[in-house]
Amino acid sequence: MNPTVIFWPMLAHVLLVFIVYLVLAIRRRDMVVTGAAKAQAYKQRVTEPEGSMNVANNLMNQFEAPVLFHVACLALHATAGVSYVVLVLAWIFVISRYVHAYVHLTSNKLKHRNYAFRSGLLVLALIWIWFALHLSGLV
Repeated sequence: MNPTVIFWPMLAHVLLVFIVYLVLAIRRRDMVVTGAAKAQAYKQRVTEPEGSMNVANNLMNQFEAPVLFHVACLALHATAGVSYVVLVLAWIFVISRYVHAYVHLTSNKLKHRNYAFRSGLLVLALIWIWFALHLSGLV
């Protein structure tokens, strides 16, 4: 297997980050244009209007657990630990992030969002376990 395939799920997550940035820009612009918020409201995070707050929060989420995902992928690539198992896990993690973001930016139903988040976190833990097993020579 070509170990560079691990970069595709990473790129898919990067695409998600840019999508969320775009949604945030659109929501903020629309809030100002419609008069629901003044541009000054975006000067400090504590004054972020509710109409764009969940998007801003989701954007922050994309730089929390996913950082561990990117580090794990790079570490697996650097140590020749990329396998079909890791690749599938990586794609499942990225899909969970897309689901989490979709729920967060639309209905924002905590139950669904929490399920997507926990699923992704479990998969991320499995990736790190796989990496540890790879380093120990067990897989």
